[in-house]
Amino acid sequence: MNWLNTAAMILHMFLAVGIVGLVLLQRGKGADAGAGFGAGASGTVFGARGSASFLSRTTGILAALFFITSLTLSYLGGHQTSTGSSVVDRVPAITVPTNPPVKNDSSQLQVPSSPVPVEQSAAPSSSANTSSK
Repeated sequence: MNWLNTAAMILHMFLAVGIVGLVLLQRGKGADAGAGFGAGASGTVFGARGSASFLSRTTGILAALFFITSLTLSYLGGHQTSTGSSVVDRVPAITVPTNPPVKNDSSQLQVPSSPVPVEQSAAPSSSANTSSK
């Protein structure tokens, strides 16, 4: 990943978090009904109407920047460089020469003509294992 793609991704994440924060700070359209009963603009920092226009404008600017970074990331993602993304992709392939198999008469299994003597082990007889009552 090149530095431009990384920078665009980081900016995109900050913009997304900023938009979420600004949307959560804004009041809904139904919040104006509470202003008639004394819960209005007296406690706001930006005045009676200032916070709505400031937060709305800032949200619009961040949304436009979010769209721009989305388009930039999609463009950068579609035009990746030709280098591999993994170390395994960058290793040159090893070519192994293929030799034709050699036919050898000694490769066939040969059976000996005389039987091989087998040693008999001293196994206990079956009569020794039985006990009489």
